[in-house]
Amino acid sequence: MELLNFPSNFITFFFFAAILSTLIKEWKSYKNSKTIQKLPPGPWKLPFIGCMHHLIGSPPHHSLKNLAKKYGPIMHLQLGEVSAIVVSSANLAKEITKTHDIAFASRPELLAFKIICYGYKDIAFTPYGDYWRQMRKICVLELLSAKSVRSFHNIRQDEVLHLVEAIRPLVGKKVNITKQVFSYSSSVVSRTALGQVSREDQYEFVQLMKQVAALGGGFDIADLFPSCKILHFFSRMVPRLLKVHHKMDIIFEKVINEHIENQSRKKEGVAKSGQEDLIDVLLRIKDSGDLQFPITNNNIKAIIFVST
Repeated sequence: MELLNFPSNFITFFFFAAILSTLIKEWKSYKNSKTIQKLPPGPWKLPFIGCMHHLIGSPPHHSLKNLAKKYGPIMHLQLGEVSAIVVSSANLAKEITKTHDIAFASRPELLAFKIICYGYKDIAFTPYGDYWRQMRKICVLELLSAKSVRSFHNIRQDEVLHLVEAIRPLVGKKVNITKQVFSYSSSVVSRTALGQVSREDQYEFVQLMKQVAALGGGFDIADLFPSCKILHFFSRMVPRLLKVHHKMDIIFEKVINEHIENQSRKKEGVAKSGQEDLIDVLLRIKDSGDLQFPITNNNIKAIIFVST
């Protein structure tokens, strides 16, 4: 994690204070606990950082594979303050994701997606509860139904033609198929989510999504010590996330307003009624008012983000 350029003595004091406060908290938690959790086996831990040192030096999936060989298909890792269970068996994965899915339905609170998803107003990263169930129902019935998927056939067909036209001039030359297919899939997803937008907005949106993927997949120590909120102020990831979020918000707001204006013209008979895209559907549901948790533009933006 990158730190701002504070004097070294302040940084040293901060880390000692953070370590001390964490140790005190863990000691109090241990003293107050009436039962000891029965956890799967796992590697030995160090004070404060837990098992993080076991993941250093190799790609995380390689480290986890090697640890699983030693400790079995289900193991416990203490990552800072976060207690994690790692499953590397198909049968155990089925037990967790299907048989006991409710027990494991909630999501960890991650700084990156708290910022990008407007305070967990989406469906992928929001905590399990009534709001999540409402949004899941909307997605299943309105956005992921067979009828909705078929309705976007023309978009997929159109983008396939663009893909063919992009590759045609490169006959006899080396072609980066990965790049071309990514461009195709990004265009399909962005058009499905945002509707018919300019190529410039579509390109900028795809580039911002790449930045979010890079930032969201990165390591931020604040996620491993959630009780130490002051760590957020020492992370350079926060201003970068806020910058990307602001740019995405401008695009989302522009597209939503265009959809609202277009719907008004349709009601007045000025514009023709056409195929509903993701934003049209969400705006229709928003205006219906028949929801336990009313949705706002921020909810729509968050759902658009996770849909892409």
